[in-house]
Amino acid sequence: MISLKAKAEQTEVVAKFLEDAVENVIKDDQVLTWYSYRIDKDTFGIFVTFNDEDGRGTHLNGLLDKVFKNKSEELLLQSPEITKIDIFTSK
Repeated sequence: MISLKAKAEQTEVVAKFLEDAVENVIKDDQVLTWYSYRIDKDTFGIFVTFNDEDGRGTHLNGLLDKVFKNKSEELLLQSPEITKIDIFTSK
């Protein structure tokens, strides 16, 4: 899971970047599922699942650059918070 806090004047730009990011994610064979979502006016998140641990590492290392095209400091209040979780079951 990745939590993103947008600067107040950049919320719609961040929303658009997340909407457009799926085009790059589709090309990543390591990604099983990708969800971007909005929690409140200026808080966003990304939930993504991977084939394996190696895929997670490779993807996360380049993910934010792909999504924000090196504009994170301009768009976000703070560095994105990445929380790695392990899913035990799913349906």
